[in-house]
Amino acid sequence: MNNSKLAVVTGVGPGTGTSLVRRLVAGGYQVAMIARNAERLAGIARELPGSHVYSADVTNESQLDAALDRIQGELGHPLVLVHNAVGGAFGNFLEIDPKTLEANFRTNVMAFLHLARRLAPAMVEAGHGAIVATGNTSALRGKSQFAGFAPTKAAQRILAESMARELGKQGVHVAYIVIDAVIDLEWTRKRAPDAPDDFFIRPDDIADEVWHVIHQPKSAWSFNVELRPFGEHW
Repeated sequence: MNNSKLAVVTGVGPGTGTSLVRRLVAGGYQVAMIARNAERLAGIARELPGSHVYSADVTNESQLDAALDRIQGELGHPLVLVHNAVGGAFGNFLEIDPKTLEANFRTNVMAFLHLARRLAPAMVEAGHGAIVATGNTSALRGKSQFAGFAPTKAAQRILAESMARELGKQGVHVAYIVIDAVIDLEWTRKRAPDAPDDFFIRPDDIADEVWHVIHQPKSAWSFNVELRPFGEHW
């Protein structure tokens, strides 16, 4: 197998995660999908030959290690990682359960760190690779009701920047995608039933931009990438 066409995508749910897998498979990649819902992953694998099921909770280090061991043993060493798994919560700093913040930190930061530590060495050895984290506006500002979430996304972005400064000089591209928008999903449509179509950002469009970032030439790499619908206030 050509490891340069092997990718790992975490957080493969019905929206952005599935779109990322679909775009990578369409581009000729084998894709190892990591998420907790094995049944959902199996359905995607049936739809998209070239995608592979590795059920794991990314906050559980032993489960994540086992999944990565299987991926490397069965498929090889991935040279693309997209960390799309996300933990979130609403509430101000007085309302949130501190344990929720800790849990979100494990998903957004510690899992990202663990994945990169496991997968980056093979990328460095190959002299190329890409690591992308999908984030959102909370990585840039701490609004009142995002106290259980924003600190973890800000830490994730800074961790990605630290990785980029270390790995970039070794040929590995690290980027952070800020999604400043409401993603077009069934549950977000229900929360905003009167919103026009162009209020939402489409998962397939996010996936196209992630594809673009992964394949940027070395002479023009992006790190901070912001995506928003044309009508979004910012």
